[in-house]
Amino acid sequence: MKILALSTAEPGCSLAVTDNDQLVCETYWYSRLTHSRRLLSMAGDLFPDQAGCEISEVDAFVAAKGPGSFTGLRIGISAVLGLSTALSRPAAGVSSLDGIACRFSQVDVPVCAMMDARRGQVYCAVFRFEHGRLKEKTDDTVCSPKQAISMVSGKDAVFAGSGARVYETKIQETFKGRARMAPPFMDAVSAAALAWAARTTPDFFQNPANTLVPDYLRSEGADAPRGFA
Repeated sequence: MKILALSTAEPGCSLAVTDNDQLVCETYWYSRLTHSRRLLSMAGDLFPDQAGCEISEVDAFVAAKGPGSFTGLRIGISAVLGLSTALSRPAAGVSSLDGIACRFSQVDVPVCAMMDARRGQVYCAVFRFEHGRLKEKTDDTVCSPKQAISMVSGKDAVFAGSGARVYETKIQETFKGRARMAPPFMDAVSAAALAWAARTTPDFFQNPANTLVPDYLRSEGADAPRGFA
């Protein structure tokens, strides 16, 4: 199964094509251009040369469904739904936090994915992996950094995402310097990780829980992040 996955949940835009368990190509672009302007250019670079196929040969589509930028999410989800409808292919949504945490599926300690939600809050979920597979995950939530850190049990954990970067000092103070911080280049939502999450979940595209609708976690009026469109 060929999957085209994308994330427009953050300032950076990520696209990836996978074929079964193989990553065929992935591209990431961070700029001040709007996602609506970047997506067409990035897709044009992927198909057909990098992907080795036409976009019409893709079997399914995946997009980050949130949390994240309100405008950015709408752009990405609309693009995927348009392709899904035009090509009569299935489309589904994956949590943006999965697109961060699944990069660390081989670690043997909890993974806390934190995205900066501004106003002193983070979007957060804690993951536990076993032999490269997701064993358990807390619900996605928006909360204070202190609450997010308290969700991690034990004395060791991996922290990743833009929120972890912003509140790194607070994290290390709590863990007495023992917290494992993801390298900055692995903080972004990865389209390849979104595709991996979909590929490794049984009956993913048939599960109503994965319907491609935005999951903002809080109302748009509460705080519309700036500069992510």
